[in-house]
Amino acid sequence: MADDKTALTGPREKLLIYGAKELSDAELLAIFLRTGKRGVYVVTLAEQLLRQFGSLRRLLSATLDELGAVGGIGVAKYAQLSAIAELGRRYAASWVQAEQPLLSPEMTREFLMSQLGDEQREIFMVIFLDNQHRVIKNSRLFAGTLSHVEVHPREIVREAISLNAAAIILAHNHPSGHAEPSKADKLITERIINCCQFMNIRVLDHLVIGRGECVSFAERGWI
Repeated sequence: MADDKTALTGPREKLLIYGAKELSDAELLAIFLRTGKRGVYVVTLAEQLLRQFGSLRRLLSATLDELGAVGGIGVAKYAQLSAIAELGRRYAASWVQAEQPLLSPEMTREFLMSQLGDEQREIFMVIFLDNQHRVIKNSRLFAGTLSHVEVHPREIVREAISLNAAAIILAHNHPSGHAEPSKADKLITERIINCCQFMNIRVLDHLVIGRGECVSFAERGWI
């Protein structure tokens, strides 16, 4: 239910008076949706959508067919929700650009989860860093299927050399949602580390991204 502040002002006015941080997920979502549907106030519609999909993340990653199953949700609102999700990913990426330091493992984890958490196929990403751990570039080097991605360590080394990178962070997602690394994940990590050692390139971590969870090889003591 909308709170008293929203009832008196509406979500847009509430944002202007109290600031965006004071708005609930439903109220923020309502600003983007702009209108409800017949007989349903926009904030109520946003609350219904969040309940039906279980979380904001699942809602924003829903397909057109999944949203179409909700009465009154058509192509226009699907486009709005998809745009919100992509804008969020790009905003997160803007914090991890050239010459910006990765200040903490939490920052790295949040960035990678924003980029890979909702992908429907396996993507292998590499963040290239200079000797002060400032980001030179982040690249989606390999893309695969629902359950497999073929990774070529030599391509990673070649790209690192071309960028004059001193260190790299590896990451890939598990579309199944379960982030626990597989035996194959461990083997490819070892191969990449071995290839990088010859060129004096450090592999700082390999993060496996699931749905709302992340496993770090470095935190497990595997790197």
